[in-house]
Amino acid sequence: MDWTEKYRPSTLAEVRGNDKARDAFEEWADSWEDHREAVVLHGSPGVGKTSAAHALANDKGWPTIELNASDARTKDVIERVAGEAARSGTLSQGGSGRRLVVMDEADNIHGNADRGGTRAVTSLVKEADQPVVLIANDFYEMSKGLRNACREIEFREVSTRSIVPVLRDICRKESIEFEDDALDRIAEMNSGDLRGAIKDLQALTEGRGSIEAEDVITGERDTTQGIFEYLDVVIKEGDAETALKSSYDVDETPDDLINWIADNVPKDFEGAELARAYGALARADQWLGRVRATQNYSFWKYAGDNMTAGVAAARGEQKGGWTRYGPPSYWSKLGRTKGTRKTRDYIAREIATRNGTSISTARREIMPFLATMTHHCKNRELTVAMAAAYDLDASHVSFITGSGEDTNKVQSIVKDAQELRDDETVAASGEAFAGRSGVDSEGTDGDERTDGTDGEDSATPSDSSSETVDGTEATVEENQSDEDDGQTGLSDFM
Repeated sequence: MDWTEKYRPSTLAEVRGNDKARDAFEEWADSWEDHREAVVLHGSPGVGKTSAAHALANDKGWPTIELNASDARTKDVIERVAGEAARSGTLSQGGSGRRLVVMDEADNIHGNADRGGTRAVTSLVKEADQPVVLIANDFYEMSKGLRNACREIEFREVSTRSIVPVLRDICRKESIEFEDDALDRIAEMNSGDLRGAIKDLQALTEGRGSIEAEDVITGERDTTQGIFEYLDVVIKEGDAETALKSSYDVDETPDDLINWIADNVPKDFEGAELARAYGALARADQWLGRVRATQNYSFWKYAGDNMTAGVAAARGEQKGGWTRYGPPSYWSKLGRTKGTRKTRDYIAREIATRNGTSISTARREIMPFLATMTHHCKNRELTVAMAAAYDLDASHVSFITGSGEDTNKVQSIVKDAQELRDDETVAASGEAFAGRSGVDSEGTDGDERTDGTDGEDSATPSDSSSETVDGTEATVEENQSDEDDGQTGLSDFM
């Protein structure tokens, strides 16, 4: 069972992290007879808006009437399902009294595109004889008229210190042993998304009785569309077009996304449809291979088409129920040893320092590109330039390229990178080295050179020094040219 449903708050007192919003929501309900306004709960996904609505209904003993705005957006449907119930307080099952009308995704109704849906909802909230709660992620995506007709309550992102106790309680109820650092990491990487943190905890503890800090792969959760929600789209319910378009909102590289789908599709697909899905994934992998071989990133488009639309099209019918999705298995291997994570984090810090970005951005956005561009060191010049630019040793080069740390190929790349860094040091020193060369070539110290007063005599060492300087400058320019040639691919990317 999905833990976000199993441990959904049953009362408002159990709603974590939004005390002010929770209290304002309760005050709205207690005084509804006086103002008879609808209310809109808005804020980022996963912060507890819908849970708060159902918890309030439980507290008040009010049956709920639910309408998902994205599923039923026309005027006729809204008026028939929600309007009648809101005005009369009755349903076909019978009964009367106070009811709570809950409309989720209220920011997904857009005027004429939904054939009068906006006007119908606005009319509903103004005329309803029952309390109405609208749920929205983006308050300002709602029409101005609808916003003005409702009381506004904002739910903010849940703090890490509010998420951790929830995760701790779930672990205890599920008899899962845990390290505090592990729960801290899960809370931090979800950036205020309590629902996402619970989903991650469930995925990471599948089939296990404990969770340690090393089991948690740190990183920021995407806030446009979660990967677990997207897997439902591509594997369970979306058609080919929906699966493709939804993938644009998922912050995963094609190399990561194909692994997410490939590892989880057998949990719902079987037989012929599974064979068709893996056929599409195989074609996607071929396109990714062409990207690595040619450095032509326009091929990513064709890989994306196959791994998203292709897999969705392979499905024989929509899938129901809940599936326990998990991260790609190679991620688990990556997170098992502390040494591996230290290597990854060192590289990310070097990239972040060099490029003026955050460590998280370096790890999640730049490192995957570098890994693709230097895969198995096939682009040797670029790999040398990368190792020199970020001061990488053999273990770091091996981590990014996938080549063995002790291979001659990696060792020679590290050696050449060190030479390239040495050349850069000489080039950066400029004429300081050139002047020193002139002194050495004359075999005299500074006092002897400056004692001469005769113009002709003083010109002699000057001419000699000039020749030496010219020769040194030519060498520096040659080295600089070599350096630029080696950096071409990397600088184009960066």
